[in-house]
Amino acid sequence: MIPFEKIVLNELNRLKSKNLYRKLRYPGGFDFSSNDYLCLSKNKEVLKTLKKGIDLYGAGSTASRLIRGHRNVFEEAETEFAKLVGTESSIFLANGFVANLGLLDAIANPKTLIFTDRLNHASILDGIRISGGQKKYFNHKDMEHLKELLQKSDKTKPKIIVSETVFSMDGDIADVKELIRLKKEFGTVLILDEAHALGVFGKNGAGVCRIENYITEDDLAQINFRVYTGGKAMGIEGAFIACTENSKEYLINKMRTFIFSTAPMPCIAYTLIKSIQLIKEMEKERKSIQSNASYLRDTLVSMNFDTLQTHSQIIPVITENENDAIEFSDFLMKRGFDIRAIRPPTVKESRLRISINSEAKRKDIEKLIETIKDYKKEK
Repeated sequence: MIPFEKIVLNELNRLKSKNLYRKLRYPGGFDFSSNDYLCLSKNKEVLKTLKKGIDLYGAGSTASRLIRGHRNVFEEAETEFAKLVGTESSIFLANGFVANLGLLDAIANPKTLIFTDRLNHASILDGIRISGGQKKYFNHKDMEHLKELLQKSDKTKPKIIVSETVFSMDGDIADVKELIRLKKEFGTVLILDEAHALGVFGKNGAGVCRIENYITEDDLAQINFRVYTGGKAMGIEGAFIACTENSKEYLINKMRTFIFSTAPMPCIAYTLIKSIQLIKEMEKERKSIQSNASYLRDTLVSMNFDTLQTHSQIIPVITENENDAIEFSDFLMKRGFDIRAIRPPTVKESRLRISINSEAKRKDIEKLIETIKDYKKEK
């Protein structure tokens, strides 16, 4: 038998040989890589509220919410968030990963057919895996392929369709209208992950599903679950699942990542209420993000870079291989731009992932473009 440490060392050496080895790096330079889209993690009102929340509620919640960890502020945050995104209720959790993981595990079983976009986040794929449900990939954003799979599926089995709205690595946007139509036609459950849409898209920053005049209120009600995170545009941490009151009660009773986890710090929920208030008022910042992202995307395309089909604040820049992605990232990092290389297995094609936030001004975008031109000349 090979000693475990030998197995570990062999795998690390294999990753290094393929330029797939990862190591931790501190933030440095201008932030073009984080998910802090509205820069609320540094907002003075948010920081003040967090400190006040600690004074009001203490540090830890001390237990799961079903034991002694429940607080009124959790319900207040859930109510305010439900109002923001236009749903009957919501449930607050520790983070987006455990939200997706626990949700799918709670509502699926080995008889369930789960139709998942091929580029969905790892938390969704892991949730499918632990649920025991039968995973059915549909090609990325390919609604015809999804329809074909649904038509061929066993009509007697329960079905779930799950997709991100803004895809975290490609930056493109799902066809929410068509997902809802197929949900209705085939009688499925529909889950949409709005993690990267919250704060940036929609009325009051409430996500793609709340873009004005995009879908009707009746169609919105067809979406069984919408998953949001507090650790991106909201600037803190935590997550919410938007749903009906009955679905919330079901999750409280069936979702293992809720039942068997210590509740999040109450001060986090208290601060998220402040973030909700601020997000509603940040239309100017949303327009700035979208304008700068569009400008950078169009410029990169004119320079013959492949940015896929992005239409959001997330801009991928496809590279030839893993080594090229690392070299490109290092070049930019040394010149004051925090832009990270993303490599397999996170993505199929190695790339840079550029993320535009509200602090980025046009002059910052211009400076980045000039630096990218310098890199291209050196290549």
